[in-house]
Amino acid sequence: MKPRAWIAALLCATMLFACDAFEKNAVQDIAGPVPAGAQIKFFNFGVNAPAVNFYADARKMTAINSATEVESNLGVAYGGVGAGGFYTAIAAGAYTLAGKIAAATDKDLAISNLPATLAEGKRYSFYQSGFYDATAKSVDAFIVEDAFASQIDYAVAYVRFVHAIANANPMTLYAKNTSTGDSVAVGAEVSYKAAGAFTALPPGVYDLRARYAGVSTNAISRTGVSFLAGRVYTIGARGDITVTSTTATNRPILDNTANR
Repeated sequence: MKPRAWIAALLCATMLFACDAFEKNAVQDIAGPVPAGAQIKFFNFGVNAPAVNFYADARKMTAINSATEVESNLGVAYGGVGAGGFYTAIAAGAYTLAGKIAAATDKDLAISNLPATLAEGKRYSFYQSGFYDATAKSVDAFIVEDAFASQIDYAVAYVRFVHAIANANPMTLYAKNTSTGDSVAVGAEVSYKAAGAFTALPPGVYDLRARYAGVSTNAISRTGVSFLAGRVYTIGARGDITVTSTTATNRPILDNTANR
């Protein structure tokens, strides 16, 4: 065989081998439809409750990152939301949702337990709420559906109110636009362990106040809250309504968390 022909044959064989190896070792495309199911957020709004990890039956739904290959003892502390505020996906079905102590003492003891059925394609928020009973090692819990529309109007923001203060009467949330001075009720009056409807608001900066029916003074207030167009927000009331300190951890607070 002439040198040029031999070289050409060798190059051809090499290319065929490389192509065959690529086909055998190439990353396979296993992409497909995203599995259907439900989505859920977890909040630790139980006053004085220890930090917890949240579970659905035996499945751990939230955790704190650890660089030591040993599970963190920190968990989701009071006032916090699990998974960085994002929804966690889960198959639709019936579960017992629980917050379990993250610390070494009483590790994995469930302080809240709530049976719930999660429906296909729906979003939910689970709240530890009320006051932690250190003797019984238990705290209230409830779940609400996050029923905002899948088709979003990008000219407005959507806001709703969730009531997680056990010793507060039903309240209505009001939002005052700091630019226009317009004040509107964000849905109707909301009782403890309940959520109001999502209400469309013009994007802007708002002063918020929660009030009891027939009362002109604020039970809780918060100023300078920004609502962006095309976004969805939950304002959650947490804490002890009797606390008047402006710095106490358990003071009544209006928490702002984005749903999308």
